Amino acid sequence: MDLSNDNLDSSNDNDDQNQTKNLKRKFDHLYAKPNVEQDSPAQEETLIANLVPRRDQLEAFEVAKKRNTIAIMDTGSGKTLIAILLIKETGQAIRSSGVKKLIVFLAPTVHLVSQQCKNIKLNTDLQVEEYYGSKGVDTWNLKSWQKEISDNDVMVMTPQILLDAFRKAFLSIEMICLMVIDECHWASGNHPYAKIMAEFYHQANEKPKIFGMTASPVGKRGVSSTLVCEGQISDLENILDSRSYVVKDRTEMDVYIPSAKESCRFYDPARFHALSLKPKIEASWSKCDVLLSEFQSDYKDMDQKFKALHQRMSNELAKILYCLEDLGLLCAYEAAKICQQKFSKIHGECEVYRKANLQCVTIIEEVIKIIEESLHLADEMILDVEFDCSKAVGMGYISPKLLELIKLFETFGEPSQLLCLIFVERIITAKVIERFVKKVSQISHLTVAYVTGSNTSADALARKRQKEILDSFRSGKVNLLFTTDVLEEGIHVPNCSCVIRFDLPTTVCSYIQSRGRSRRANSQFILMLERGNLKQRNQLFDIIRSERSMNDAAVSKDHESNLRAFTVRKTESYCVDSTGASVTLDSSVSLINQYCEKLPRDKYSSAKPNFVSLPMEGGGHVCKLILPPNAAFQTLVGPSGKDVRQAKTLVCLEACKKLHQMGALNDHLVPFVEDPLEADNIIKNKESSAAAAAGAGTTKRKELHGTASVRALCGSWGDKPDGAKFHAYKFEFKCNIVSEIYSGFVLLVESKLDDDVGNIELDLYLISKMVKTSVISCGQVDLDAEQVTKAKGFHELFFNGLFGRLIRKSTTVQGEREFLLQKDSELLWSPKNSYLLLPLEKSNDICIRSLQIHWSAINSCASAIEFVRQRFSLVTEVSDDNSKIISPPCDTDNSKIISPPCDTDNRKIISPPCDTRSSSDMECESTNMFHFANCVVDVSSVKDNVALAIHTGKVYCIIDVVDNSSAESPFDGNSDKSGAEDKMTFTQYFQKRYGITLRHPEQPLLRLKQGHNAHNLFLNLPEEDGGDKSSQVGPVAPKVPVHVHIPSELLCLLDVKRDVYKSMYLLPSLMYRIESLMLSSQLRAEINGHTDNFKIPSSLVLEALTTLRCCEKFSMERLELLGDSVLKYAVSCHLYLKYPKKHEGHLSSLRQWAVRNSTLHKLGTDHNLQGYIRDSAFEPRRWIAPGQDCIHTVPCDCGLETLEVPLDVKFHTEDPKVVVGKLCDRGHRWMCSKTIADCVEALIGAYYVGGGLIASLHMMKWLGIDSGLEPSMVDKAITAASLHTYTPKVNEIASLEAKIGYEFSVKGLLVEATTHLSESEHGTGCCYERLEFLGDSVLDLLITWHLFQSHTEIDPGELTDLRSASVNNENFAQAAVRRNLHQHLLHSSGLLQSQILEYAKVISEPEDNAVPLQGIKAPKALGDLVESIAGAILIDTKLDLDQVWKVFNPLLSPIVTPEKLELPPLRELMQLSDSLGYFVKVKVSHDKKGTMEHVEIRVQLPNERLVREGKGPNKKSAKGDAAFQLLKDLEKRGISYSSSKGKKVMDYTIPACQIEDQPPKPVAIKKPKLDKTNSAADESTGDLKDVSSKASDTSGSIPVVSSIKMNKKGGPRSELYEVCKKKLWPLPSFDSTEYKDRTLFESCKGLEGSKGLNCFVSKITLGIPGYGDIKCQGEARSDKKSSYDSAAVQALYELQRLGKIMIKIDDGDVECQGEATSGIKSSLDSAAVQ
Repeated sequence: MDLSNDNLDSSNDNDDQNQTKNLKRKFDHLYAKPNVEQDSPAQEETLIANLVPRRDQLEAFEVAKKRNTIAIMDTGSGKTLIAILLIKETGQAIRSSGVKKLIVFLAPTVHLVSQQCKNIKLNTDLQVEEYYGSKGVDTWNLKSWQKEISDNDVMVMTPQILLDAFRKAFLSIEMICLMVIDECHWASGNHPYAKIMAEFYHQANEKPKIFGMTASPVGKRGVSSTLVCEGQISDLENILDSRSYVVKDRTEMDVYIPSAKESCRFYDPARFHALSLKPKIEASWSKCDVLLSEFQSDYKDMDQKFKALHQRMSNELAKILYCLEDLGLLCAYEAAKICQQKFSKIHGECEVYRKANLQCVTIIEEVIKIIEESLHLADEMILDVEFDCSKAVGMGYISPKLLELIKLFETFGEPSQLLCLIFVERIITAKVIERFVKKVSQISHLTVAYVTGSNTSADALARKRQKEILDSFRSGKVNLLFTTDVLEEGIHVPNCSCVIRFDLPTTVCSYIQSRGRSRRANSQFILMLERGNLKQRNQLFDIIRSERSMNDAAVSKDHESNLRAFTVRKTESYCVDSTGASVTLDSSVSLINQYCEKLPRDKYSSAKPNFVSLPMEGGGHVCKLILPPNAAFQTLVGPSGKDVRQAKTLVCLEACKKLHQMGALNDHLVPFVEDPLEADNIIKNKESSAAAAAGAGTTKRKELHGTASVRALCGSWGDKPDGAKFHAYKFEFKCNIVSEIYSGFVLLVESKLDDDVGNIELDLYLISKMVKTSVISCGQVDLDAEQVTKAKGFHELFFNGLFGRLIRKSTTVQGEREFLLQKDSELLWSPKNSYLLLPLEKSNDICIRSLQIHWSAINSCASAIEFVRQRFSLVTEVSDDNSKIISPPCDTDNSKIISPPCDTDNRKIISPPCDTRSSSDMECESTNMFHFANCVVDVSSVKDNVALAIHTGKVYCIIDVVDNSSAESPFDGNSDKSGAEDKMTFTQYFQKRYGITLRHPEQPLLRLKQGHNAHNLFLNLPEEDGGDKSSQVGPVAPKVPVHVHIPSELLCLLDVKRDVYKSMYLLPSLMYRIESLMLSSQLRAEINGHTDNFKIPSSLVLEALTTLRCCEKFSMERLELLGDSVLKYAVSCHLYLKYPKKHEGHLSSLRQWAVRNSTLHKLGTDHNLQGYIRDSAFEPRRWIAPGQDCIHTVPCDCGLETLEVPLDVKFHTEDPKVVVGKLCDRGHRWMCSKTIADCVEALIGAYYVGGGLIASLHMMKWLGIDSGLEPSMVDKAITAASLHTYTPKVNEIASLEAKIGYEFSVKGLLVEATTHLSESEHGTGCCYERLEFLGDSVLDLLITWHLFQSHTEIDPGELTDLRSASVNNENFAQAAVRRNLHQHLLHSSGLLQSQILEYAKVISEPEDNAVPLQGIKAPKALGDLVESIAGAILIDTKLDLDQVWKVFNPLLSPIVTPEKLELPPLRELMQLSDSLGYFVKVKVSHDKKGTMEHVEIRVQLPNERLVREGKGPNKKSAKGDAAFQLLKDLEKRGISYSSSKGKKVMDYTIPACQIEDQPPKPVAIKKPKLDKTNSAADESTGDLKDVSSKASDTSGSIPVVSSIKMNKKGGPRSELYEVCKKKLWPLPSFDSTEYKDRTLFESCKGLEGSKGLNCFVSKITLGIPGYGDIKCQGEARSDKKSSYDSAAVQALYELQRLGKIMIKIDDGDVECQGEATSGIKSSLDSAAVQ
């Protein structure tokens, strides 16, 4: 580098021009494509794995293997490759040894950590991870670190992370085998490198290998002689316990490592007149001092803010003046504009501060105006095409230094290969020059950017943005990159062709490292110097001389063989014996600061500790430490120290010891962070700490569980030979239609039922009638063995005949039929389900507990069984004798059935026992006697009797005798089947179908009521046709009951009347409810244990076990809501009393752990609650009575043979296809994991309702939640509160008590409840946060309980909304202002005071003049004040909740009711749009600074699209803003909510079928009303954005519809809805027509295989905005929903034809799945043909 005096002092223009020309010629070499050689350092990052190490690198590697080494090598010389070779070698050795050891790579900056981590990952097969603060490493616990240690081989991190991990004992120095230290010259003073070595390395017995890397071991400013450099290198070697190494033979290195061409660029001294502006700017700035001094506050925080504001203004002035002096007017103008932007953005500050800030903005605008006047901005454009830089220098617009830089840029030519780094000293320099350069047209072909480093300066760029800029620079998208010292050290910028030092380096290290950024061959390193500036020249000479001295010293030190022993400086420290964690005097202050930072606080309070230094008489100082009010303790005076600093560290060390002993710091000396294991104090079951298993307690996770068996239904009486003793429970049925009579029944069980199970009343709903059912306990009943046998026969016959199958295909002989009860029927009985249901005779006995079992009916059933058994056994015998059977003849279907009558042929006769064919019988045939299979009776006694059809095994009720009919009448059985059967007679039909020859074909036929499946009688459904809105074609008539005609001789007459038959259909639903109550009673007994103190109704327990999926009138939802509040209160109260020294954050964390769903799930499964939960609707067809064989089976495919399901992860899934709630035959069912947690809360709520707080606490204790509330703990809390020292103003306490309406026994509780965390003047030593934590749960419980009791009929969702509207900070804050409680809040925050007064002003204004509360948020401290007072009253009353509610009910009144409930705007918009079939689309974006959220919401109406934008500090407020505007827009169009008589009613002026049969949606609390009278009005839309009636597609992509989904029932509609949702089209409407005669559609394939006479045809109307309506008609279907699907298919194909969607047809995807599916398939086929 040429630095002669002539060059330095020369000002000759010719010299400048020659120099410029020379430089331009040199820069021509920059554009040649670089040679990508194998060892090119420019490719170090990406090709390092393929490099063959140079000889000098291998030498350094060999040295590093043998000893600890500091490699002193030039920047870009490949030090990282040596480190990687060493890491590879060490990694292989570790693997060979089999002992887990770590390799740690330390780098001083985050940028370097990321870069070196990528290098190691790319070039080794080791597991590598990076660690730095912004990854959240500082908050990790031991478990997190252990996982990282286990998973990784190499840990790349900043040194502070490693130092903290050592101090916290998460890592130990003995775990490390190799430690690589990049830029190791930083290892001095208080740098973390030095502390790691001094505190841990040098004190370890087992030390890791050290490999340090640096380009400059000397880092001090100024001249350093060889001797001084040797001393610095010795110190570095000493602290790193390593010897330095330099390359002795640089020949090969110099060949492969291109060195930059160094040169100087000279500029003239600043001589422009613009410097005269400096006094003017300073004069304007002095006004700011005067103006800001006028702003004073009584609050400390505001004084600090005003001081900070003043300091900011001073700093900004310095930046503007610096730019003015160093860069010129234009850059000073840019600096002033940047300053103006900073001060213009202010949010959330108080009014006084805003005024002060406004004064600052005014001053800045004055400064801008002064600069503008000098720039003549009003007269001409400064940076236009004709901008003359030389002339601009003369006018003072730019400085000569900046001009020289611009000229330098102009020499660069084309930017294709240009990558230039420009180093500046200040961030403001980089920012303003970057802005200026972008406006200079002469160099507009070059792209420019800047980076600032990851410091905390207000001017610094975000780390993510800096990474993006660096990537753009590396890729060539950015040509000129301005930077501070961030890119000096180690950041890899390949192919950098030029480095310019706009500001000179201050140290030799900075000089060497910035020069080393020039990596490309023929690159340039240019230093900019001022002509004649001897100071700059001497500074540069000093750096160059220091570099030579350093190199000489490094070579000299390399020859030394011995290291000085490192002297370990003894210092006081505190070490935790159990872990090894330690804190020293040096680290104690930072640990106290960390502790305070972790304490809960708001924006009004400071979390900093305060120190008061006190001089000692004999010399030295002591320090008093004052911690925030919510700390574990408040004050501590430390030992004396020789000076203030030492006294401060000593008191902090003592404070660390005390905090650890008190538990505020854990054994790793970490400020409290909730550890699951600590929650064991609340949750007694240690295993419950594993409740955090992935997905436990969530809706997404589904688990397989079994069902608990009902122990009360078990019985061993079936094995007793001498009969049995039963407990009897009488069923009485009373219909609301007096003429409808139902027989009574009795339930006989072996176990005695609880009173609230055995004595109940409930309603059963049938079509158009209701049966009131009573269950009455009737004591004990004894049955002998014969009676038991006959009773069992009644069960077997009736329950199988009605709900099962008595006669079925044989399982042993193909083609044969068999009687279910032919052989031993004991297999139908199970001890786990063993009880009897027997009919009762009508009794005139007044005593309701008397019983008269209908034994004649039971006996007739037993006789009928024997009769049928004989018929089947005789046929079997005849078949075995190979005799040809005439009666009954062989069936053509190979089915052999016994025919009751005898044949008169000479062949073998099988005759019923009662038929002797005497003369009297012949006489009967001529009278009104009927021949049945088992008897002959008079026709008058036939009606309303029950009979068993012996050819099918079905049970019928005889309705009437059909006059003028006989077996010779035309058969009217199955009219849907065509063929010869249509012309058959009954005689012929039974002959052909069953092989039966009727003996008495002349007898009239009997009309019988056909049996049906049992129904769920708990559902009060409307009449079948009552809600049908479809039009009907043909005469409309009530549905005719299903009757059949059968000859009497095929029936076995039973002595059972119709009232018994009807009652049988009530039994499944009734018994299901009784069984559920038995199960609830069983669980209640387990919970209560041996105590009977808690009279919790079993019906309440059942409600807590019942989910919404059961479709009952009740569910756990309401109790769950209440139980959540009870649990929260009990745990909060327990924690508050048990941990008097824990702050609110700690308590909240413990509570959160105790009440979270995963914990409750674990507690529930530990107590087998999952087996008791009812999670599916009652399926009557699958209900099984004892002695009944199930015909509706669901085989178990779970792979389990047991009834119980083990708690194993293999029985967990997140598959959305898994059906929840469906039981298999073994009782297994899938259940949402969250359901178990909800059930736990519901049971707590049930116990609270049934037995109060004591009962709910017992329930929690049974679960394992420690929530005991000991009176002694309350007394301790009261005693502690009484010690608060504060002398209030006269009558201050009494005034507050009068407003509250309660007089405190302990005034200290009220003082604590009204003291904010920021309060520091009165010295109370407390704050309200703990009481606020308690009061939050108290008010939550009291208000929830009030709403629960007051609104028993409302939907659980609405109850939740009511609670949300009542229990929130806004509601409490308004109550505080209404009662003037805010005047008594003790605090020391000006900002809080300002916000309180502003909010109180808005609330207190009359309603007529009130400002809308939309957007005005209450200060949280006001709501906290109300909650803390509630907590204080609770403690003062010794946990008397009633007394607290007595005080707070009037304070909080009026409490919101369903009629006055207002939903949040977004919720209201979603429900309104949802109910009208309009889709809503929400799009969220952020502003560039990330301070505001922007939300765009779109609503598509039939003829236009509404779009609104909202903004706010968070997504919630921004969405609310946009939704609020859209609701106003909809209201202008006549679409809004309306109230009618307190109920929200929907005005269905839109087609009803538009709402009907849509996918499930949330229940709307309010119903929308569409006012068509205003729909066409052309009203103003204000600033409505983009109201368009044309473009409706929100996406350019065409939706793809799967034909597979179209083949499933409901699939076409779902697919069409998805298309509408994506396109934002309104939902389609359907109009269906019912036809009573389907012969009109005989050719329709969709009706094939379906039964019945009626069918449906639907039309669909789909409105497409900007296009019009699409109308299609589907094919006829047997049910309405299938007809909707058919119409939807046609609409989808029409949309495909119009090019608006695509239907993806897959091979083999159309598959018939029953009636509905085949119908859809035919629609697809038909549409495809069209």
